[in-house]
Amino acid sequence: MELKTVRYEMDGPVATITLSRPERLNAWTGRMHTEYRWALAEAEADDHIRVIVVTGEGRGFCVGADAQALSDHAERGGYDPGTGADLATPGYGVSPEFDHDFAFHFGLTTPVIAAINGPVAGVGLVLACYCDLRFAAAGVKFTTAHGKLNLPAEYGLSWLLPRLIGLTRANDILLSSRTFRAEEAAEMGLVNAVIEPDALLPHTYRYAHDLARTVSRGSLAATKRQIYLDQFRGLGESVTEASVRLNQMMGEPDFAEGVAALTEKRPPNFS
Repeated sequence: MELKTVRYEMDGPVATITLSRPERLNAWTGRMHTEYRWALAEAEADDHIRVIVVTGEGRGFCVGADAQALSDHAERGGYDPGTGADLATPGYGVSPEFDHDFAFHFGLTTPVIAAINGPVAGVGLVLACYCDLRFAAAGVKFTTAHGKLNLPAEYGLSWLLPRLIGLTRANDILLSSRTFRAEEAAEMGLVNAVIEPDALLPHTYRYAHDLARTVSRGSLAATKRQIYLDQFRGLGESVTEASVRLNQMMGEPDFAEGVAALTEKRPPNFS
């Protein structure tokens, strides 16, 4: 696919998807949605990629839907996603709950880290929330935005936010659509850390490469799968599946390598 609104790059086991409409603070469009899903599918299908980083080019992460697209929706009197029938489906087929826009992140086997480098609003906040980990530059502004546009909470954010930060705080953010900064987001638990702007990407890449180096791909995939499937099932099912996976994965070469590395007090060399 010819990419015009995102960039896809690889550095060893870490892939980066950069939202690339800097002149519009990376406002979301149907084309960007299409290209983003394609890039995710590429990374997910590559056995060498263990971690995906998502960030924005220039001064913004993603300020939500493009204003022109919003005007077109208003003129049309309804929503047109602006995507074709050839959308990639990364993460689909794991659970019916995940076979939806943005929820497909939960079906991926590869961890996704958001490096929130600038303003994040609307669908941009949705994208960040569906990532597994979030690092934000100091002072960055966040908002759900939908309330100021006479819109509902988007793409399952009303389900997701209470699970990330608790119902009381989620109600505040969702009902008011107020703007808040990265520092408050960290206090809520919405982001994992607030980093000085110049250090955001170096910090994120250090974390990503450390994850890829010290944790096996099989463990990353299995643990991510457990985390999100467990949101829809009971404790007994979770324990049962963990036992099945434990028995299976103990027969794999990477378990033997992990034990050997632990015994020999050296870094593991996972396959």
